[in-house]
Amino acid sequence: MKLFDRRKPIQALQSQHVEGGLRRSLGWPHLVALGVGAIVGTGIYTLIGEGADKAGPAVLLSFGIAGLVCVFAGLAYAELASMMPAAGSAYAYSYAALGETIAWVVGWSLILEYSVVCSAVAVGWSGYAVGFLEAANVHLPHALVAGPHAGGVINLPAVIIVAMVAGLLAIGTRESAAVNAVLVVIKITALLAFIAVAAPHFDFAHFQPFAPYGFGAVEDGDIKRGVMAAAAIIFFAFYGFDAVSTAAEEAKRPERDLPIGILGSMVICVILYIAVAATAVGALPFEQFAKSKEPLAHILRTLQQPWLAGVVGLAAVIAMPTVILAFLYGQSRIFFAMARDGLLPQRLAVVNKRTGSPLLMTGLTAIAVAGIAAFFPLGEIAALANAGTLCAFIAVGAALMALRLHEPSRARPYRAPLAFLVGTATILGCAYLFISLQGRTIVYFFLWNGVGLAIYWLFARRASVLGKAKRA
Repeated sequence: MKLFDRRKPIQALQSQHVEGGLRRSLGWPHLVALGVGAIVGTGIYTLIGEGADKAGPAVLLSFGIAGLVCVFAGLAYAELASMMPAAGSAYAYSYAALGETIAWVVGWSLILEYSVVCSAVAVGWSGYAVGFLEAANVHLPHALVAGPHAGGVINLPAVIIVAMVAGLLAIGTRESAAVNAVLVVIKITALLAFIAVAAPHFDFAHFQPFAPYGFGAVEDGDIKRGVMAAAAIIFFAFYGFDAVSTAAEEAKRPERDLPIGILGSMVICVILYIAVAATAVGALPFEQFAKSKEPLAHILRTLQQPWLAGVVGLAAVIAMPTVILAFLYGQSRIFFAMARDGLLPQRLAVVNKRTGSPLLMTGLTAIAVAGIAAFFPLGEIAALANAGTLCAFIAVGAALMALRLHEPSRARPYRAPLAFLVGTATILGCAYLFISLQGRTIVYFFLWNGVGLAIYWLFARRASVLGKAKRA
């Protein structure tokens, strides 16, 4: 059988929302807030410490490299989302441009990405929540705030926050978006306050030596260090913009709102991240915050700003769930799209008439996410999420170029500039980040997709709606 033998017509993707689709209730401000809410979270509040541990002061360069790769990917996403305003994100674009088999691999990788991202953020949130409570002299049993890897039994705060976010999503998409917008404002305000207070302590001596572990990802014991090793982890901090593309069927004017949401959220967050990273390293030697579970709050406490450290910690506790909300939302929409296409059980693609959202899918996704967050550590979770995302971004770069070749005259409400340069840069940049991941992470990723391909050939290919139509 040919790998590219089943391509879903773009017309079908453009019209899918008409019959049994999702409710169009989101404007571009909602989508920008969704993107910023998804991007600004564990990556800058927590993973800046892990990045500094791998790259030293050159973590600033790691942020720049990861952000640049995501800018290229964002341009590709913006064009494809404006052409195909349907739920499914990179999975849907791959289905139309590259065929069903690759679309399955991308969808299966996105399942990994979104589920694991939600879990990673829940674990990061738990670290800030426990730190905030301990600063207020409220001490929880260690067995209930850490998984087995850290000598505990279960990370109960992580489970609780996933359940609360899932409950909010069950109320309705527009209501969730309104709450998300408020929390995003709180989160950005806290980061700006960190910059304002820490910047006066800036010392260029903290940037020497700038890259103590070198540029490339080099094995150092059982981990990789270097600028690219840090970029491969920090990449986790940027890619929430793809959650905006999963809202395509709920955007009021997708041809306008989606590009604004994707590119607007990326620009805001790249500028904010680099400013925060530079301030953090300039304010304190990286060794002093690299191992902290709440590095920004730790920096402020070291600078004798305990009150503001408490405020930043509280802002993280309040606002980091916006990332869980955005990715749990996106995951349920990707599941929805795959189920509607018959690649997952179609009964999972039922839309609740009252809320206009897939309640069953949201609930099942939340259970899986909570299970991962309860027992696994942040670093391993984030790295595995990155592997799935990098695969999806490579497919989006390829889909952009494939459709420019195969359907050059099709209407594109937003056209990416220098499309073949954008597509090539996306593919090469993501491939380099992928090989910079830990070796075991790459192995786990291929094992995950090996299982996925077995499911596809044994079940999903025969159950596919498109496949049934071709056989009829």
